[in-house]
Amino acid sequence: MANNSNNKQNEKVELYSNEDEDFFRNLVLKRREQIVKDIGILTAVTATTTRANAGDHSTYTLHPADQGTDAQEREKAFMFASREGRYLKYLDRSLRKLDDGSFGFCEDCKEPIQRKRLEIVPTARLCVECKLKEEQQRSA
Repeated sequence: MANNSNNKQNEKVELYSNEDEDFFRNLVLKRREQIVKDIGILTAVTATTTRANAGDHSTYTLHPADQGTDAQEREKAFMFASREGRYLKYLDRSLRKLDDGSFGFCEDCKEPIQRKRLEIVPTARLCVECKLKEEQQRSA
């Protein structure tokens, strides 16, 4: 066990550098493209269920329980679209930061953020240490 923890301590943490800009720009653009596609699908689903329930175009009568299920599905689609919309804003913020050179640097301590963290969360605005501090303050 001691060997394993020594290996982790000796492991070099790779930080973001400006040479990574193209990689991260492509990563953010791909995620943005997927989110825009997902929002379009959610919008289409919501519009379809709304139109289907708008009139007597169905050969079946809509039971009140079915109407409730449809309303719940529309609400769920709206919630997902709203969440995706927020993520889209975060991705756009990351693109602006890539443009102005502030991407990959913690907004609190101004130090570079770990590259691995940015690969997983390209919208990260804080390094791990500052994010932990923020969450501790929030829970206190």
